[in-house]
Formats: sequence, C-alpha cells, structure tokens
Amino acid sequence: MIKVDLLSRCYGSFTAVDRVSFKIPQGEVVGLLGHNGAGKTTIMKMLTGYLEPSAGTITINGLDIVKQQQAVKSLIGYLPENLPLYPEMIVADYLEYVASLRGIDESTIMNAVLEAMKKTGLLEKAMQPISTLSRGFRQRVGVAQAIIHQPKVLILDEPTNGLDPTQTMHMRKLIRESSESATIILSTHIMQEVEAICDRVIMLRNGEVAVNEMLDVLGESRRIILETNAGLTELRQVTDQLNGVVSIAQDGNGKRDKAFIVEMSDDMDIRQAISEISTMLLKHNFRLFCIYPERHDIESVFREVNMAGEQVDVV
Repeated sequence: MIKVDLLSRCYGSFTAVDRVSFKIPQGEVVGLLGHNGAGKTTIMKMLTGYLEPSAGTITINGLDIVKQQQAVKSLIGYLPENLPLYPEMIVADYLEYVASLRGIDESTIMNAVLEAMKKTGLLEKAMQPISTLSRGFRQRVGVAQAIIHQPKVLILDEPTNGLDPTQTMHMRKLIRESSESATIILSTHIMQEVEAICDRVIMLRNGEVAVNEMLDVLGESRRIILETNAGLTELRQVTDQLNGVVSIAQDGNGKRDKAFIVEMSDDMDIRQAISEISTMLLKHNFRLFCIYPERHDIESVFREVNMAGEQVDVV
C-alpha cells in the first residue's frame, strides 16, 4: 500500500531525512518512533504531500506522491501535531466544511459528519464552538476531520496528545477499528501506545531507519529465565544433551538466588527449548518454580538503539 524508496529531505546543508526506505502493507498499524529531530514529522509531511522530497520516491496505492499528488491526497487522512482547527467555528459546521473540501457529495455530507462525530465521541459537543472545547475534545475534532472521508491511509502525529486515560483508551480503540479499512502510521513518544496499538515499529535515528520490525519479533529474545532448586553445575549437567544451549549463567540482578539465564542459539525454537528443559529438570527430580522467555519491551529497544547511535557519534 505504501512504498518509500531512498527518501531524503535536506534543508540547505542539513539532511533531516537520509535515504529512508520501507514498505507498509494494507491494514497495518505502524509506529514511527524517534527522538525529537529524528525526522518523524518530516517524513509524515512528505507522505501527505505537504513537503516535497529532495530525493527518492513515495508511492501510495500505486500512485506517485509527486506526479499524482491530488489523487494521493484524496486517499489520505492526516492529523498533524498542530491541530488544523478554526476555533470560532461550531464543531458540526467545521466538520461539514472539511467534508466539502474533501469532495464528499452534498447528499451524504451530513451522514459523513454524524459518523465521524459518533466514532470520535463528539455528538454531545456538536453545536459548541471549538474555542470552548478542552484540549482533549479538540484532539477528537482533529481526528474526526482526518477520518471523515474514510481514507485508505491515516497518518496521525501524536494522536493521544492531551487526552485523559479514558479518552486515550477510546482513541486506541478507534485506531484499531480504523485499521480494518485503512493503513495507519502514527508517531508518538508514548511507548505503551505503540505496544497497545501497533503491528510494526519503524525507529528513526539521525534521519535514518535504525529499526524496521514487527512488534512481536522485536520483543523476542534468545534467552530463557528459569527458577529451580538445582544448582548451576547441576543445571548444566541436566541440559548437557539439549541442542542449542549457548550458555547458562546465574541471574546477576541479585533479586533471585535460584534464577538462571539460559542463552539459546538462533536456530532453536524457544518454546521447544522451554518444554525440553522443563521435562529434563522434572525427570531428574528437581523442582521448577517458573520458566519463561525473556521479552524486550519497546522502551528498552528504543533506548538501546539510540545509545548505539550516540556511541557511533562519539567514535
């Protein structure tokens, strides 16, 4: 659905986005992550046609963003970080105005407005001036204008900014529902947001793609954590016949004196390894208190990626 090939954007001698490439299939929800200045907003602006690339190509649904700009824009819903609102307008009137700009037929505009307000929880605020709304409700109006024409691609820059916990849950639900008919790219600094919503993560560092991976794969580890009454030497003897064990060491965090870390090779299925280790321990009459694969959360991966970048810069 979305194909970005060697995309770059320069401001004079400064390169904000440097030869970025990625593909996003239809219906996928992708989190675009990176520190401030990493190039997230610049990429979003180029994807929506608001900013022309210095080099590279963007195609959406087979259409070139530069050569067929109007056709591509009709497929996109966009929520920028700075909300595109007219505070003096009434919510319903504003959304009707946006619908007309989007080319929605006059006979269906009111239905489109009602549906957008219903999805974003704005029906009770329909006749209020936007200037009287809280930050959270203004954010909902921004999302409503982005989805009013039922876009094939939805690009959201900080969609839960200013929302309270209840509104955030509602927004997450709306984004997941929207993915049934749209490909979604969202930028956020909230890692829990990514884990709750996204299928895949693209991490940027200094204008380049540092990570492009499915969320479930990104969290995988080759390490198994287990707690048992067996000692280190006994555990090594028990697992001596198990293929794929790279190393076994006691957990060094100091919290569990009976916890061990088993490092597995890349070609070993972790679930199968857990099953075999458990069977071996019980067969040798050792007690097994718990065993599970170590998981990486998005925040730790994000931190490692950016620390690696800092180390490279220093060198």
